[in-house]
Amino acid sequence: MSNTPQKLKHQQVQYLEFLSRDLERVKTFYTSAFGWVFTDYGPEYTAFEGDFVDGGFTIGAPSKGSILVVLYSQDLEGTRTNVIRAGGVISKEIFAFPGGRRFQFLDPDGYELAVWSL
Repeated sequence: MSNTPQKLKHQQVQYLEFLSRDLERVKTFYTSAFGWVFTDYGPEYTAFEGDFVDGGFTIGAPSKGSILVVLYSQDLEGTRTNVIRAGGVISKEIFAFPGGRRFQFLDPDGYELAVWSL
């Protein structure tokens, strides 16, 4: 995830994750169609960077609604508390990944989102 200051806005969508059955095929498609540049993080994850939003693809079977929206937070624990207070359900507790930490939650309709921080 890019951590350039102009991209980091507290509690705003900053990253999108997609599922893909074939990362090489999807990288070829998006590079050709949109000029996206990819960085691989192992055999099951590749990330792309854009001017206003970043994203990635992980191994999985795509289905309608399978995009994971990732928001940025300057205060991960505080945002987690706010999510719980608002009625969200934590689906993955805070964990570390290359580039930061994050947690995932379900909103009242069952949509899963993630929040990350440096």
